Amino acid sequence: MSKITNLHNPGEVTIPVTTTALPLDEERRHMLDKVLDHLNPDRMRDLLVKLIEIPSPTGGEREISQFMASYLTDAVGIDAAYQPVTQVTGNVHGAIPGSGRGESAGARLLLYAPIDTHLDPDVDVPTVGKELREDMIPNARVDGDLVYGLGASNPKCMVAGLTEVVHAVRDAGVDLRGDLTLAFAGGGMPWSNSRRDHFGTSSGVMHLLTHGLWPDYTVVLKPKYGVYAEDPGMCWFKVSVYGTLGYAGVTRGAPGFRSSIVPAATVIQEIEQWLPEYTRRNTGGGILPEGWISAVRAGDPDKPAFPSATTEIYLDVRVAGQTTPADVRHQFGQLIADIRERHGDVEIEWEMYCSIPAGLTAPDSWIIQSAQRGWEHEEQQPYLETALQAGQTDTAIIRALGIPAARIGYPWPPSPPPPGFEGLGGMGIASIEDVLKGVRVVAYTVIDTLTRSRKELHL
Repeated sequence: MSKITNLHNPGEVTIPVTTTALPLDEERRHMLDKVLDHLNPDRMRDLLVKLIEIPSPTGGEREISQFMASYLTDAVGIDAAYQPVTQVTGNVHGAIPGSGRGESAGARLLLYAPIDTHLDPDVDVPTVGKELREDMIPNARVDGDLVYGLGASNPKCMVAGLTEVVHAVRDAGVDLRGDLTLAFAGGGMPWSNSRRDHFGTSSGVMHLLTHGLWPDYTVVLKPKYGVYAEDPGMCWFKVSVYGTLGYAGVTRGAPGFRSSIVPAATVIQEIEQWLPEYTRRNTGGGILPEGWISAVRAGDPDKPAFPSATTEIYLDVRVAGQTTPADVRHQFGQLIADIRERHGDVEIEWEMYCSIPAGLTAPDSWIIQSAQRGWEHEEQQPYLETALQAGQTDTAIIRALGIPAARIGYPWPPSPPPPGFEGLGGMGIASIEDVLKGVRVVAYTVIDTLTRSRKELHL
């Protein structure tokens, strides 16, 4: 598929897409207008503030999921429940049952978002920087349209936004043929939390889907405005560079000592030169599969007198749809073989310790086309292109399991970002109006999908 430059953002590469016209009839337009009229930005913001102030690091989501189960029951007025996974984490789900029966029965649509944050303020300094900024701590601050606080833009506003869709549907009193289900899972961040049983990398949503929440379609709300039919996979690699245990009191150049740290710098440079070539060679469909060295570990800071015999290098390599984790493993293995050949005095071992496949929903699938029509309704212009991206989401696993899914995005980060908030940080600055753009697209997709029979949807 050909690549083009984004008409709205010249620095971004996109792929052309086709959107099939299927205008809403008068009854559906009326239903959609009622739902949109019942969307309440203040209510969504207030929920977002409450969610920010409940810490939910990956593997520790029990409190926030239990809060949402109560909120969905008491405030939204739907049947909802907490789904425990371990003693310290769990998911939450709720539903508005459809009224269709027999031939008029509709689809089961799941609105989904993860609920965990990628930072744990108690342990993440200095990884996050010299100190925690306000977008990295679970304390909310509202400044006009903006809300600050850990996870404000990812995932807390996604949870608040999808909840607002269901709340508006409930308040509008529209009659849906199909079941509107809503769920939030822990373990959605690309984090295998060793402090909490290695929970993460989509473990929560896997538990959710394999314990009764299997839908016909899924809509996932995530940052980056647009509609996405593909999600990248991930491969994590550990490279170990070996030397010998040393002692700082030994004369430099003494026989019998080999540094592991200095040769590791050479290996790092080799990997850094390979990664852009990997991206170029494997880009395909809607995925631009980036890779980054993310961690280096050696020695013991309590014993700097003893240079480490092992230096470990960790990296994340994203997987595009036309490749598999096995393909990526083979390519990385070839890189290591080439490094060994060029640097014969460097002793290296490596392993792949995380492997998640990319996920694809057919571009002509009902849920993708419906979401694109929702974008057109919001923007009042044709949906012609989708930006290439490499952001990890649970949608990859959902798609890989065979569930058709649309990832609907909202503009993020706020443009321009407030001074001093460069980088991803705590993913902690949300614009309510920006998030509402994605929320309105989701609302359109709900009405477009759940007012039709399974036969109309070709289910």
